[in-house]
Amino acid sequence: MSRRSLAALLFVVMWGLLAAPSLAAQTHPRAAASAGSRAQYKIVTASERGTYIQIGRDIAKFVTPDANIDMQVLPSAGSSENVERLRYEQGVKFAMVQSDVYQAFLDLAKGGNTDARTKIRPLRVIMPLYNEEIYFIARSDSPLNFVHEIKDAKINVGPLRSGTAMSATTIYRQMFGATIPEGKISYNTNEEALVKLIGDKTIDVVVVVAGQPAKLLVDMKPEARQLVKLLKFDPNDPAGKAALKTYFPATVRASSYPSLLDGDLSAVAVKAFLVTYDYKVASTSVHLSAFARSLCQNFPQLQAQGHPKWREVDLRLPELGRGWSYYPVTERVLRNCTPDTAIKAKTAAACTQQERILGLCK
Repeated sequence: MSRRSLAALLFVVMWGLLAAPSLAAQTHPRAAASAGSRAQYKIVTASERGTYIQIGRDIAKFVTPDANIDMQVLPSAGSSENVERLRYEQGVKFAMVQSDVYQAFLDLAKGGNTDARTKIRPLRVIMPLYNEEIYFIARSDSPLNFVHEIKDAKINVGPLRSGTAMSATTIYRQMFGATIPEGKISYNTNEEALVKLIGDKTIDVVVVVAGQPAKLLVDMKPEARQLVKLLKFDPNDPAGKAALKTYFPATVRASSYPSLLDGDLSAVAVKAFLVTYDYKVASTSVHLSAFARSLCQNFPQLQAQGHPKWREVDLRLPELGRGWSYYPVTERVLRNCTPDTAIKAKTAAACTQQERILGLCK
């Protein structure tokens, strides 16, 4: 069978026909307000077809209007570019950044890279958002069963400059204390790599980063189980513990991928963060404080009407990784924001003065 025929057969068996990607949603229109009465801020996200930009649009729709902010939602190449633009581009006050990209900048800065230190040192976290699971896919007959067993494997990390490549190479370095050997790393797309994994077997492991349910895996047919498997992540293994200094434990649910899994699978994830700059200017601090209050008050609406990933977001601020810091202005507000606080704030805002005086608002 020719290589072309084999590739075609693999796609039929594993995926069937994939629907063409939908056109990107239009950017949410900016609130009608004069430049003098509202702050004009920008948020940098990622691809027009990705989740980050949808999260940014939700913020512009449900949060910033009550904070007297006009938010422009901008696409970008991803987290690395977002760090650059937040640091230097006029008007960019918010950025979506992957936790491992943030950590990579910190590690380079600690190692003496002055450019990395200049870019990352004044950045501050507003809040963690949601997880994107990291999948390690091997052949079904592979002797590999756990992520910590991939040290000597031939690994596809995704295209250069992609978020997947950053996550795959960073987690490998965290786990094994070294970079992937040049002779064992490849940079194919997910689809190309899966064909090589099953076809000529020049790849042993394909790394995919995507929030579940990931379409690539959802579209696999039941027959795919005879060809591929997902590796388990062991948080108690020394290599797994090392990875959890930057990454987060996760569970891949069998209900997300019934064609591949009989039961839930222990996994690891990279977290998305909403990031800002350590602003000292009073007017900016005031607006960012108002942003945090509006986020608290409108959080139930975000979860009910925004992107489904908002349902995974928790406003409680966890301890951050080494070298990370929250922005003090927003931290003070969010530390006092609980689910009850948010609900009561929204309810109170909807009540008339007479209703509140008479105790008719609950």
